[in-house]
Amino acid sequence: MDVLFTPAFWSGLLAIIVIDLVLAGDNAIVIGMAARNLPAHQQKKAIVWGTIGAIVIRAAATLAVVWLLKIPGLLLVGGLMLIWIALKLLVQDEGHETVKAGSSLASAIWTIIVADAVMGLDNVIAVAGAAHGSFLLVVVGLLISVPVMVWGSTLVLKLMDRFPAVIYIGAAVLAYTAGSMITGEKLLAGFFAAYPILKWIIITAVVVGVLLIGRMKNQQQKRMAEQS
Repeated sequence: MDVLFTPAFWSGLLAIIVIDLVLAGDNAIVIGMAARNLPAHQQKKAIVWGTIGAIVIRAAATLAVVWLLKIPGLLLVGGLMLIWIALKLLVQDEGHETVKAGSSLASAIWTIIVADAVMGLDNVIAVAGAAHGSFLLVVVGLLISVPVMVWGSTLVLKLMDRFPAVIYIGAAVLAYTAGSMITGEKLLAGFFAAYPILKWIIITAVVVGVLLIGRMKNQQQKRMAEQS
């Protein structure tokens, strides 16, 4: 239990909570769209049971990815994927129109579970990377984040709309996690042991690069929208 009192544990836990917060928007949208055609008295049941099923699937997937990331080479691949996820967070390209509303309680619950499993890949990879191989961190992080994802997703969406800086903070945490994953790859351990300063140069470059590219793409999209 000594691990609970280490700075690495608490910094990892904070990263997981931030990641869950900034990636919780999809959960709110998926749940809302899947349950919107149900009678009012069934919507709450669909949301509760659909979310429970989605959380179970996500927890199992995250624990599996934590184990897989211990295989040489996959930490590097996961880090590169997380860079793309961080950019995707900054440059929103909504694709929720493919989520169909369920006409029955069972179909709505199933839709929530399946849609979350498909759309939650970014969350799984990000949390697994931030956990740095700790299954305890994954479990504790999920226990803290679940209430936020279920009841606070819409609040997070409103905060991100009102304060765009929240999205950039989340993207920076994702980018930092990605840089840590890449520089923590076992295949590159000898290189970074010989040149330790390069580890922080690469992590800084990843964070700054993601934020700059995301901002430039957003400004480009804004100019194109104004011209059309």
